[in-house]
Amino acid sequence: MKQGSELAGLESQPIETSDEASLVSKGCFSTSVRPVRIAGLGAYVPEKVLTNADLEQMVDTTDEWIVTRTGIRERRIAAENEAASDLSLAAARRALEKAGVSPSSLDMIIVATVTGDMPFPATASIVQHALGAERAGAFDLSAGCTGFIYALAVGSSMVGVGVCDTVLVVGVDVLSKITNWKDRSTCVLFGDGAGAAVLKPGSEHSRFLAFDLGSDGGGADLLKIPAGGSRKPITVEAVQAGEQYIQMCGSEVFKFAVRIIVQATQSVLAKCGLKTTDIDAFVAHQANIRIIESAVARLGLPPEKVVVNVDRYGNTSSASIPIALEEAEREGKIRPGDLVVVVGFGAGLSWGAAALYW
Repeated sequence: MKQGSELAGLESQPIETSDEASLVSKGCFSTSVRPVRIAGLGAYVPEKVLTNADLEQMVDTTDEWIVTRTGIRERRIAAENEAASDLSLAAARRALEKAGVSPSSLDMIIVATVTGDMPFPATASIVQHALGAERAGAFDLSAGCTGFIYALAVGSSMVGVGVCDTVLVVGVDVLSKITNWKDRSTCVLFGDGAGAAVLKPGSEHSRFLAFDLGSDGGGADLLKIPAGGSRKPITVEAVQAGEQYIQMCGSEVFKFAVRIIVQATQSVLAKCGLKTTDIDAFVAHQANIRIIESAVARLGLPPEKVVVNVDRYGNTSSASIPIALEEAEREGKIRPGDLVVVVGFGAGLSWGAAALYW
């Protein structure tokens, strides 16, 4: 555990304007006045397991080909009647229980997803009703696989400035419902799941330190679903062309991902005056083991500090980071006071990183 000395003694006292400006310039609190922490995590994955051997029966591929190129051995697939709100609800209940928070205490629910139950209403509103969180506001956030990081940034800002005291953030995607199971270049990659975090006021030793968020819309066509929006509504012709499914330029996304993981990690640490050697646990979006290993090598991080579970779940989009965090904490790989860095990247092209003391 490494603590930044410049953050000491700033627990939750009133902050003078000049001091606040200093903290903002360092990126340690952004516009926050009080520290914010993750009070509880929860995760849920569907029961059905789809192995590489199963995929060998569906498309022209092999277990060796998939593992060598992605590191994925199996993934979870939602049942026909399971939607994003169902997965979200299971993860949310576990996070609330871990945090010791009742649904009635929630002030806001943010669901990060690209596979909501419907275009509208927000999946977050469905989750709110199912939880019985009558006091909470609710909305969805769309930032591709980076969605959970963006949602953490929004939720922590709300708690930090006092708009809310308790925020539930959910990252969920049911990518199996938007995957072309005849396209071997994409169908081997994706799985379904949900992860949730409860955000509450923190302390000197348990808090978010900084966020680094970004987007490059010039890469929007590299990872997309062409049809189903106002640009190209669903038509018979669009469905026949498979334009309702994920389309990805894998090689370009790979190069972007490796570069941006390194860049975002270095940027978020610089905002706090910390270095990669200070990191106790590193969690990147679980998209591909080769992406993670390439970025980690460039950052000079030892393997024991890197959390990896892509082999068992595949790419679960917005859910991948909270699922990995929950698993790492439960297994003792993340302990109170540890410096944890999480980094996501995805459609947009978008990226985001957060540094926090656990």
